[in-house]
Amino acid sequence: MIRMLVCLIFNASIASADVLVATRVIPANAVISADDIQLRDVSAPSGIQDPNLVIGMEARKALFAGRPILTSDIGVPAVVERNQLVQLVFRRSGLVIRTDGRAMGRAGPGDIVRVMNLASRSLVTAKVDAEGVAHVLQ
Repeated sequence: MIRMLVCLIFNASIASADVLVATRVIPANAVISADDIQLRDVSAPSGIQDPNLVIGMEARKALFAGRPILTSDIGVPAVVERNQLVQLVFRRSGLVIRTDGRAMGRAGPGDIVRVMNLASRSLVTAKVDAEGVAHVLQ
Protein backbone atom coordinates (compact mmCIF):
# COMPACT_ATOMS: atom_id res chain seq x y z
CA MET A 1 0.00 0.00 0.00
CA ILE A 2 2.78 2.45 0.95
CA ARG A 3 4.77 1.56 -2.18
CA MET A 4 1.74 2.27 -4.35
CA LEU A 5 1.20 5.63 -2.65
CA VAL A 6 4.88 6.57 -3.11
CA CYS A 7 4.70 5.61 -6.81
CA LEU A 8 1.58 7.74 -7.31
CA ILE A 9 3.19 10.76 -5.63
CA PHE A 10 6.43 10.33 -7.56
CA ASN A 11 4.64 9.97 -10.91
CA ALA A 12 2.46 13.02 -10.21
CA SER A 13 5.52 15.17 -9.46
CA ILE A 14 7.20 14.43 -12.80
CA ALA A 15 4.21 15.30 -14.95
CA SER A 16 5.13 17.19 -18.08
CA ALA A 17 3.79 20.55 -19.21
CA ASP A 18 4.37 23.07 -21.97
CA VAL A 19 7.58 24.96 -21.20
CA LEU A 20 9.90 27.08 -23.29
CA VAL A 21 12.94 25.43 -24.84
CA ALA A 22 15.74 26.84 -26.94
CA THR A 23 15.40 26.15 -30.68
CA ARG A 24 19.16 26.50 -31.21
CA VAL A 25 22.27 26.93 -29.08
CA ILE A 26 22.04 30.41 -27.57
CA PRO A 27 25.46 31.61 -26.40
CA ALA A 28 25.92 33.25 -23.01
CA ASN A 29 25.29 37.03 -23.02
CA ALA A 30 23.13 36.84 -26.18
CA VAL A 31 19.75 38.58 -26.20
CA ILE A 32 16.93 36.07 -26.76
CA SER A 33 14.47 36.65 -29.63
CA ALA A 34 11.14 35.01 -30.49
CA ASP A 35 12.90 32.81 -33.09
CA ASP A 36 15.18 31.37 -30.39
CA ILE A 37 12.40 29.74 -28.32
CA GLN A 38 9.37 27.48 -28.65
CA LEU A 39 6.87 25.74 -26.36
CA ARG A 40 7.27 21.99 -25.92
CA ASP A 41 5.65 19.41 -23.69
CA VAL A 42 8.56 18.39 -21.43
CA SER A 43 9.14 17.70 -17.77
CA ALA A 44 10.72 20.76 -16.14
CA PRO A 45 9.33 21.79 -12.75
CA SER A 46 10.89 25.27 -12.86
CA GLY A 47 10.61 25.83 -16.61
CA ILE A 48 9.18 29.09 -17.96
CA GLN A 49 5.86 28.93 -19.81
CA ASP A 50 5.32 32.58 -20.84
CA PRO A 51 7.39 33.70 -23.87
CA ASN A 52 6.99 37.36 -22.82
CA LEU A 53 9.17 36.64 -19.78
CA VAL A 54 12.04 35.45 -22.00
CA ILE A 55 12.01 37.53 -25.20
CA GLY A 56 14.44 40.45 -24.87
CA MET A 57 16.23 38.92 -21.90
CA GLU A 58 19.90 37.89 -21.91
CA ALA A 59 21.15 34.33 -21.57
CA ARG A 60 23.29 34.15 -18.40
CA LYS A 61 24.87 30.91 -19.65
CA ALA A 62 24.80 28.89 -22.88
CA LEU A 63 21.30 27.52 -23.56
CA PHE A 64 21.23 24.31 -25.56
CA ALA A 65 18.66 23.37 -28.21
CA GLY A 66 15.72 21.35 -26.90
CA ARG A 67 16.50 21.99 -23.23
CA PRO A 68 14.05 23.87 -21.01
CA ILE A 69 14.84 27.50 -20.17
CA LEU A 70 14.85 28.10 -16.41
CA THR A 71 14.46 31.42 -14.60
CA SER A 72 18.06 31.18 -13.38
CA ASP A 73 19.28 30.90 -17.00
CA ILE A 74 18.19 34.40 -18.02
CA GLY A 75 18.43 37.99 -16.81
CA VAL A 76 18.10 41.57 -17.95
CA PRO A 77 20.60 42.56 -20.66
CA ALA A 78 23.82 44.11 -19.38
CA VAL A 79 24.24 47.88 -19.70
CA VAL A 80 27.79 47.80 -18.33
CA GLU A 81 30.56 45.59 -19.70
CA ARG A 82 33.70 44.47 -17.85
CA ASN A 83 36.44 47.16 -17.96
CA GLN A 84 33.98 49.78 -19.23
CA LEU A 85 34.39 53.34 -17.93
CA VAL A 86 31.31 54.31 -15.92
CA GLN A 87 30.13 57.30 -13.94
CA LEU A 88 30.45 56.52 -10.24
CA VAL A 89 28.07 58.35 -7.90
CA PHE A 90 28.37 58.53 -4.10
CA ARG A 91 25.47 60.03 -2.06
CA ARG A 92 25.28 60.55 1.67
CA SER A 93 23.52 63.18 3.82
CA GLY A 94 22.94 65.57 0.93
CA LEU A 95 26.52 65.24 -0.36
CA VAL A 96 26.86 64.01 -3.95
CA ILE A 97 30.25 63.09 -5.44
CA ARG A 98 30.57 62.07 -9.08
CA THR A 99 33.73 60.60 -10.55
CA ASP A 100 34.91 58.13 -13.17
CA GLY A 101 35.22 54.44 -12.46
CA ARG A 102 36.05 51.20 -14.22
CA ALA A 103 33.60 48.30 -13.94
CA MET A 104 35.18 45.04 -12.80
CA GLY A 105 32.37 42.93 -14.27
CA ARG A 106 29.26 42.90 -16.45
CA ALA A 107 26.03 44.22 -14.96
CA GLY A 108 22.44 44.93 -15.91
CA PRO A 109 20.05 47.40 -14.31
CA GLY A 110 19.74 46.59 -10.61
CA ASP A 111 22.83 44.36 -10.55
CA ILE A 112 25.63 44.83 -8.03
CA VAL A 113 29.15 45.23 -9.45
CA ARG A 114 32.60 46.10 -8.13
CA VAL A 115 33.92 49.38 -9.56
CA MET A 116 37.41 50.85 -9.31
CA ASN A 117 37.45 54.58 -8.54
CA LEU A 118 39.98 55.84 -11.09
CA ALA A 119 41.02 58.81 -8.93
CA SER A 120 41.80 56.83 -5.77
CA ARG A 121 42.29 53.33 -7.27
CA SER A 122 40.02 51.95 -4.53
CA LEU A 123 37.36 49.31 -5.19
CA VAL A 124 33.77 50.02 -4.21
CA THR A 125 30.56 48.07 -4.53
CA ALA A 126 27.88 49.78 -6.60
CA LYS A 127 24.40 49.18 -7.98
CA VAL A 128 23.95 49.88 -11.70
CA ASP A 129 20.92 51.82 -12.96
CA ALA A 130 19.25 51.61 -16.39
CA GLU A 131 21.60 54.27 -17.84
CA GLY A 132 24.74 52.42 -16.72
CA VAL A 133 25.56 54.78 -13.83
CA ALA A 134 27.08 53.01 -10.80
CA HIS A 135 25.69 54.17 -7.45
CA VAL A 136 27.97 53.37 -4.50
CA LEU A 137 26.30 51.21 -1.84
CA GLN A 138 26.62 52.39 1.72
